[in-house]
This record gives sequence, C-alpha cells and structure tokens, in this order.
Amino acid sequence: MQVVELVDKYDGECVTANDKVGFIQDTKTDKACTRTITVPKPMKGPIQVYYQLENFYQNHRRYVKSRSDKQLRSKEFSSVVKTCDPEAISEGGAPIVPCGLIAWSLFNDTFTFSVNKKTVQVNKKNIAWSSDRTIKFGSDVFPENFQKGGLIGGGQLNEKLPLSEQEDLIVWMRTAALPTFRKLYGRIETDIMASDEISVVIQNNYNTYSFGGTKALVLSTTSWIGGKNNFIGFAYVAIGTISLLIALAFVGLNMVKPRTLGDPCYLSWNKENPDYVQ
Repeated sequence: MQVVELVDKYDGECVTANDKVGFIQDTKTDKACTRTITVPKPMKGPIQVYYQLENFYQNHRRYVKSRSDKQLRSKEFSSVVKTCDPEAISEGGAPIVPCGLIAWSLFNDTFTFSVNKKTVQVNKKNIAWSSDRTIKFGSDVFPENFQKGGLIGGGQLNEKLPLSEQEDLIVWMRTAALPTFRKLYGRIETDIMASDEISVVIQNNYNTYSFGGTKALVLSTTSWIGGKNNFIGFAYVAIGTISLLIALAFVGLNMVKPRTLGDPCYLSWNKENPDYVQ
C-alpha cells in the first residue's frame, strides 16, 4: 500500500506581526490560525497526525540530563530533583513534578480538524509506548508546581491526572536523536478521500522563533512496515555506495600488487622463511 504524506509548515504563516518572538510571548494575543490542505490522494484511516520541529536539539547533553527518572516512576521519589537544574525547585522551595528542562519545554501547539466543514476528532489514546506508560511513568505521580514560575516554557499538565495518563508528555520526553524530528500528536480514525479539503485550526503557542526553529503539521498514512521514511532509503544507498567503492579499491590494489594465494613462505613453521624466528 502506498504511503500518503502531507506536510504543512505553518510557523511563518501563523504569525501576524513582524516581531515573531514578541508575538509568541504575548499572552493576550489570540494565536489561532486556520490552514487549509487539499488531499491529493485517498488516505485510509487511521491517519497519523505528527508535529515536526526543526533545529531543536533534544540531544543536547544538558537538556537530556535535565530530568529525574526516579521521580517520574513513583511519588516516593518526588523530591529527587538533583539532576533537574534549572527547573528543579519552585519559587516556594517545593520540588517541581515533573522536573527538568525536557518536561518544562513540553510542546503545546494544538490542532483542531474538519474535513469538508465537518468536524473530525483526533484520537489521542495510545500514542505513547506502552512500556513508557506502564514502567517509566507512575500511576501515583501527579503534577506539582509545574509551570508555576515566572518563565513558562511550554504546555501545562492536568494536575488531576497521573503522569502515566498524560501521553503528550510521555511522547515528548522520549527525546529525539536528531535536530529535526516528528512526534505523534494523535490519530484520525476515518478515511479521507482525494480532493477533500482539510481545515486545521492551529493554536500557535510554541516558541520556536527564539532559536530559529520551524514547525510543521504532518498527516501520514502507514503501510505494514510503517510510515514514509526517506532516511532508510538514503542510508541503504550510501552504505551500498561506500561498500562498492571499498570493493573496487581492493580489486585495484590486488591488480597493482597481487599476492600469491597459499604461499607457504608466510607460514611460521617454514624455517626457510628468513623472517622466521625459532
């Protein structure tokens, strides 16, 4: 089955001011933005909804270390925050749960979809790995003092839900290895036909403008081997090309300076070999 993928970069289109950083930091400005996407080919559900960020280094050493896995697993370790600087302790001196820069920078743009002017729901259940939900994030750990300081980093959390049920956070905290990455936002369970118009109301809240990052909305179908992945194809071509060049180099070396196969003078027990040492 052919994978159909739609990518819409909206960070530049959803800003109504020249000062993009000032616009995104203004809490009084309505940041709603409507985008229209025409579907070129039929898309069979479930359709994966991703957000894509570029120039965001989740693999930065300080960023990756700024979390407390013990705190995420159990309320017994809620005060274990020594690895979470600078988002470890609230202004009142109490520990922040979840602490650290990764949780603090949680992505908080939202997307509302309609197809041909009919509202379409996005299923946000089971978007995180089941092992993360059941093992890494505790069902007895609830947010405390989160995003309560003077500088707000990203999304808010529901203080009435345990971390094991807050899947947007769980998905976000599985850090990406590359500066351009996608994370699953949800799934549209219905089919979308060719030439249908998808209208997306975007709440453009997340500040990528301060560091020159970009944001995109991605809709993609999947096949039995997953979604579209150009990296694997490029990797196969690159490794195949390198292997071919190495093979040609060895062939050339053998033609220029051949070595007789099975020459016994190279064996250590051949005492006639002048290099042999008793």
